[in-house]
Formats: sequence, structure tokens, C-alpha cells
Amino acid sequence: MIALFHRRFRKMIARIEVTGAIAQPARKRLLEALEFVRERRFPALVLRIDSPGGTVGDSQEIYAALRRLRDQTKIIASFGNIAASGGVYIGVAAHHIMANPGTITGSIGVILRGNNLERLLEKVGVSFKVVKSGPYKDILAFDREMSPEEKQILQSLIDSSYGQFVGVVAEGRNLSPATVRSFADGRVFTGQQALELGLVDRLGTEEDARRWAAELVGLDPKSAKFFTIKPPKPLVSRLLPRGADMLERVQFEVETSGLPLWLWPH
Repeated sequence: MIALFHRRFRKMIARIEVTGAIAQPARKRLLEALEFVRERRFPALVLRIDSPGGTVGDSQEIYAALRRLRDQTKIIASFGNIAASGGVYIGVAAHHIMANPGTITGSIGVILRGNNLERLLEKVGVSFKVVKSGPYKDILAFDREMSPEEKQILQSLIDSSYGQFVGVVAEGRNLSPATVRSFADGRVFTGQQALELGLVDRLGTEEDARRWAAELVGLDPKSAKFFTIKPPKPLVSRLLPRGADMLERVQFEVETSGLPLWLWPH
């Protein structure tokens, strides 16, 4: 009975939405959703991305999970209004990418930003007494200017993350690192421009992505339907009797408010 129930997924296209900033809560739920797709052995997945970016480590973990899923599931990334920075990072894990002509994408790079409030603190008579275990333990402290040595350390960190980002895009899009670096300077592109650069494969809507995914796995584009992995329902709703479809859903939700996004693919 369970085998028959799961077999119906073989004729459906999994759909997962990635909206908002990519950070720890989003990562956890997205990884759960991808595991759901893997266990039910959906033949194809459309990953709908509408995100301005997110933290480096979370983007990398999602990327790695998508790369593992590729071995059994055809993945199409569908870029919505904006799929930039970390959105690109996870998108290039897909077999193919489709964007709208007016999608805002790109912003390939890494930024680390701090604040220097030293002069303001002097005006209001506030100062800090610091005891630290090493000279760089308070690197990026907001009450003083950054030293040349600290700037060099942080630049090395940014350069390393940037190199990883370029390598991921180059591998995912079958481009040379030199080609990627030629446009990976933080600028953004429209979907039309991204197509010309080789960042996306086709222009089209999410519906076009569904049809394309169906064709790639031998399903009828007219009848193959989406199975959307939805956000969790409120607790009261989850306690009420529901059909088998709802029991097969897993939690997937993007929570972005109040998160310290200080290290941000940009």
C-alpha cells in the first residue's frame, strides 16, 4: 500500500520555493524539503528562487544538498523577481536554469561590512576598556578604526570566499573561472543579460520550467502536475484529521527577520 502511494510521486514534479534571505532557519527547512524529494524519488524538481542572497555557509550547505540530489532527480531552477548572490549560488547546483527576461540576478561576490562609531562615541563621552586574548580578537570593533593588518586579514577571508563562489558558478555553468570573474564583480543583470553571459539556459516562466522538467524526465508536459512542498500549518490545523496528501508534506518555511547577515554573498 505504501509503495503504491509513493509510486504516484514518480509522475509528479516536486516544487520548492526559496523566498527571502538564505540563512539558518531557511537552510534547515530547505534541507528537510530536499530530503523529502529524495526519499519519495520524484523524477524532477523545480526550485523556485526569489531571494536576494544570504549567508555563505548556509548557501553552501544547500548547494551541496542539491548536488547530491542531482544524481537521482532532474533539477530545474526557476528564477523569479530576484535571484541574486546566494540565490545564484544555490541555483547553479541545478541541471538547468530558467529566468524571466526581467529577473534581477547576478551580484556574484562577497561583502563583509562593519561600522566605525568612534567619533560619535567620543562626542557622547563613551569609551570601552578591552581585555582580549589576542590582537585580532576584537577585529571589526565599532569603537575604533581598523588597522592595516586587520584589513589584510579580512581581505584574505573575503578573497577566499569569493574564490569559492567563482569556482561554484564556473563548475555549475560549465564556464571557465576567468570568464566568471569577468562579470562577477557584484553587478546585477536582467534575465536576458544573464542568458547572454551563460548564467541561465532559457528565458521563461515557472510554468515553462514545469513543462521543461516534465520533458526531461519523459513525463507528459500537459498532465504532469506540481507537488508543492508547503510551509507548515498552524498547530491546531496539524492536529485536525487530514488526507494522505497533507500527511506527506514536510515543513519548509523561510524565516528572515532579525538575522545577523553580516557575511553576505553580494
